[in-house]
Amino acid sequence: MRKDGKSASGVRPHRYRFAGSDHEAPPLTAALYLVATPIGNLGDISLRALQTLAAAGLIACEDTRVTRKLTEHYGIDTPLTPYHEHNAAEARPKLLARLGEGQSVALVSDAGTPLISDPGYRLVRAAQETGHTVIAVPGASAVLTALAVAGLPTDRFFFEGFLPAKQTARQKRIAELAAIPATLVLFESGPRLAATLADLAEGLGARAATICRELTKLHEEVRRGPLDELARAYADGGETRGEIVIVVAPPSEQAPAAEDVDALLRSALARVSVKDAVGEVALATGLPRREVYQRALALAKEAADGTR
Repeated sequence: MRKDGKSASGVRPHRYRFAGSDHEAPPLTAALYLVATPIGNLGDISLRALQTLAAAGLIACEDTRVTRKLTEHYGIDTPLTPYHEHNAAEARPKLLARLGEGQSVALVSDAGTPLISDPGYRLVRAAQETGHTVIAVPGASAVLTALAVAGLPTDRFFFEGFLPAKQTARQKRIAELAAIPATLVLFESGPRLAATLADLAEGLGARAATICRELTKLHEEVRRGPLDELARAYADGGETRGEIVIVVAPPSEQAPAAEDVDALLRSALARVSVKDAVGEVALATGLPRREVYQRALALAKEAADGTR
């Protein structure tokens, strides 16, 4: 080793810092590496991920400022380049050219596993179509972490990502999701959380749900309850700062019979208002509030016609 830190060949070794010591990363074969990074806690990174990031010729990332915090923390000096939805068309050919020159490129997202709600799949597809090797370096995932702590069925799940921002489109999409026989996993921003929960409660009924906020971070919060209760809680000012994952239970395996719903509604309508009756029956049956409301209106009309 020369005094300047380079090997006899003049190439500086690829190093990373772990557990207070510097380590040399083994060389990589030329490929596109999909490297999972922590979703919050910097300790949630694998040794293989550190070695890959240190030995890669280039790290393509959503935001270089975010990824630089990770690489500096672990003493990695691999060059960073932005790759995100706004520059992907321009940046993709340059990354493919690097691969064509026999270099290794690591692709990361700001947090978690790349290609989940980001444009990375287009780069993966282009790399594969041009004959380059693509290798996954698995690790942290907000989707799987939320599923693990939600306390809801995990045998089948459907990842929706972000629902539409506009209410009409959001409600339409929720109606499409209602019949999917699987646990639903969604991402949401803090400012839209209360409105989204209200629409989910209306469209899916009083299904069990879990709100996972700031997973693995200092202020991690996991809050469980029926969708309508959660909607009211966050409408009343529940904490919404940070990254949020919503996990919603699948529909009941056996839907209540129509005559049973009608019987419950007739009993409730004899005691309380239509609004309260709908809420009571939706909670008892797990049916979407909108569906119960339509049936309540029909029963009320039948009752009115019968008294004429």
